Amino acid sequence: MAKNIKIGLITHAAGAHVGAYLQALAAAAQCDEVVLVDPDGRWDDEARRVLGDKLKHVVRDHKTLLRDHRPPMVLVTMEAGLAPPVIDDALEAGCHVFAEKPSCVRAEDFAPLANKADAKHRHLMLALANRINPEIVAARAIFESGSVGKLYGLEMHLVADQTRLTRPSYHQQWFAQKERSGGGHLIWLGIHWLDLAMHITGASIVEAAGFTANVGGQPIDIEDSTAAAFRFDNGALGTITSGYYLDKGYHSHIKIWGSNGWIHLEPMKDQPLSWYTTQGDLAGAVQVWEGSKEPRGYTPFVNEAIRACADMSDPPISNAHSLRALNTVFAIYSAAASGRATKIQ
Repeated sequence: MAKNIKIGLITHAAGAHVGAYLQALAAAAQCDEVVLVDPDGRWDDEARRVLGDKLKHVVRDHKTLLRDHRPPMVLVTMEAGLAPPVIDDALEAGCHVFAEKPSCVRAEDFAPLANKADAKHRHLMLALANRINPEIVAARAIFESGSVGKLYGLEMHLVADQTRLTRPSYHQQWFAQKERSGGGHLIWLGIHWLDLAMHITGASIVEAAGFTANVGGQPIDIEDSTAAAFRFDNGALGTITSGYYLDKGYHSHIKIWGSNGWIHLEPMKDQPLSWYTTQGDLAGAVQVWEGSKEPRGYTPFVNEAIRACADMSDPPISNAHSLRALNTVFAIYSAAASGRATKIQ
């Protein structure tokens, strides 16, 4: 029989995706109790409405949660610069941690957290939820099967709307201030695609070069545009364009070339995955994935994280891969600032 656990949801008025996380916790079968940490009282009513009887307590600081309620797992969604000491306290108390990205403004603030999680045999899972979207799972299986061969190269873009950046209300949020957020589009959205590039191919990015800019000219000190190139540990090369350019919606794709074929992902389209191989019975034909795109998003990802913590099984993202994604982003920022390629440990 599956084990059920108590979850501590640690947030504040400016926490990101709190509504989505409440829905995910409400749907998670292995979460039977939630304790909300909400110092501002911003989420009290919504939590009671969404969680119903699952919400057992509301407290105003995370230390009270850890001391009095001792949840096996906490979900932390906070302003990036405020998150590291809270995550550290949770790990010290023996909790597994699910952390909304980026949860730091420097990689050096996250690395000791990953090390502590390893030492305490706890999961530290960054919320890179696209990993378990069905088309991503299918693309990873295709690559792992060897049908497209050795990784040769990769090209991807993730582009969102510039419109959000024009709103005065956005200018005041922590997302728009580098000192509080760590960066702009790349650390908030582009990080998902960088993680997927490594997750699908099984290769790590070990060196990066790039440029960042505020091409839209809005009164913010984060980048709205990144163009970067990188090298994988097997010698293959890749590129990413990550920016706020559109009036609405998203443009996205990931193209992977191998020695025996290619994989093309467009996750936001109705037919999100196609591939081609020179091997086997269907050699030379473009194949189109016909699977369902559901379930996807935060609910199934949080569910997998809770399962991993309850059962002490493999998490949807490891401590090392959570840190790897952040190290890659900050290496691109370092390269853009220095004008030199940056190696990634």
